[in-house]
Order: sequence, then C-alpha cells, then structure tokens
Amino acid sequence: MTNLQWDYYIDFCDRFKRKICEWNEHAKILMNVQSAAIDFFENAKYELQTPIVYNTALDEITKNDDIKLIVIGDNPGKDEQLLKNQKYLVGQAGKLGNSFFKNHDELGIDFRKNVIILNKTPIHSAKTNQLKKFATFGGKEIENLIKETQIWMAQETAKLHQKLLQGSENKDFPQLWLVGYSELKEKGIFTDYKNELKKQYQTSEEAKNAWDNVFVYQHFSMNRFSIDLKEFSTENKNLDLKTQLKTLGKKHKDEIF
Repeated sequence: MTNLQWDYYIDFCDRFKRKICEWNEHAKILMNVQSAAIDFFENAKYELQTPIVYNTALDEITKNDDIKLIVIGDNPGKDEQLLKNQKYLVGQAGKLGNSFFKNHDELGIDFRKNVIILNKTPIHSAKTNQLKKFATFGGKEIENLIKETQIWMAQETAKLHQKLLQGSENKDFPQLWLVGYSELKEKGIFTDYKNELKKQYQTSEEAKNAWDNVFVYQHFSMNRFSIDLKEFSTENKNLDLKTQLKTLGKKHKDEIF
C-alpha cells in the first residue's frame, strides 16, 4: 500500500474498533437474544463468547501486503465469535473460500494475505437468517442496532474501497466482492446494507467509477460459490477464469441492485 492508503486503512481499523466498543454497550441484552435464538431454533448448544465481533485478522495486514480484494461476508458465525478466533470467515465457509483461491493460483490471490475480509454486520448469530428473529426477542433496541451496524459497515467499507482504488496503479484492483446475496434481496435482513452501499457509490464521479469494481456472488458456504461458478463456466467456456468471475459477479450485481 502507498503511505496514503496505509494511513487510511489504519484509521479505518481504529474507527471500526471504537464502533465495536460503542455497540458493545448493548452486549448484555444482545447475548440474551442470541441465547434465545439458540433455544428457539434448537441449535446445538455452544458457548457464546463474543456477541459483536471485530475481525482481528485486519490487524495482521501489513503495509507491504498487496490488497486485491475486499470480501464481504454476512455476519460472524459460531467459529468466528470464539475468543481464540475473533476473525471472519474462519469456519467451513472460509475454508472453502481459501481452497478456491489455492486451487486457482492463476488468480494470484492469497485469501489470507491479499484479501480484506469484512461483514455486512459484526453481530454474531449461529445462522445468518436467525438475525430476522433478533428483533422479536430484543425489541427496538436490537432492531435498531442491527440496522445501525449495517449502515456503518456499508458506509465505511465503500469509503475504504474507494480510497484503496484511488491510490492503486492498477484500476482493476482492489475489487469488492459481496458474497452471499439471498439476504440482500427485497425484505432480506441486509437490505439496509445494500441500499446504503449503493448510495455511497453515487457521491462523485470517482465513486461511480469505483462501482464498476463491485461484484456479487453466491456465498462460499455449502460450496455455493464454486457450484454457481462451475455452472456459469460450463456455459461460457470461451472465457478465461478472470473474465468468468467478472461477468458472473456483474450479472448477480445487476440482479440484486
């Protein structure tokens, strides 16, 4: 990263940590809600350790790392919220994502070194769709918290992406990948995130140009990303992998936005 990119990245991480501290004022009621969801959905019991998760892997990125992707998952799951982890996409979905890039070294992307991983909200749930029930269990306080975290993450992620693009010699990178789009659809849990993200790419000509580097894909979980890509590549064998990814990602973006 250039000095300007690095300075902005460090500032982003610091602001993210401060917001986590602010949001943790709701931790007591949130953990009650998360426990109620475990019982309601009859999930296998596990220990709730971190109700709102900051991705500590962000602090492992160095100034010398070449950031090629910002990958946006849904929200932290059971593995991500463990005190020993507190990192995004380290469960089964993250392992599948890591394997995809290892198996396609022609992309030149190390999932753990060239990728900034963020989420649409840092609020933990065992399964993403369970967030829909949180407001029922926690009322307006939790409903507003879920909305606030999404809007902040969308705003700050878009700004980070645009700042990194502005300082990049290669205007094709970094790309921003939204992985997991079912809850971005109308009435989905992440519509606040979707609407705010789009708004942040309409603020200037530079922002509008950066929108061309935003793509949408199926989630890594359940191998949906790779299955979707395989089906698309079968129908588009004339395209190389990089072009297939961009074409598929734009196709899904047009469907969602």
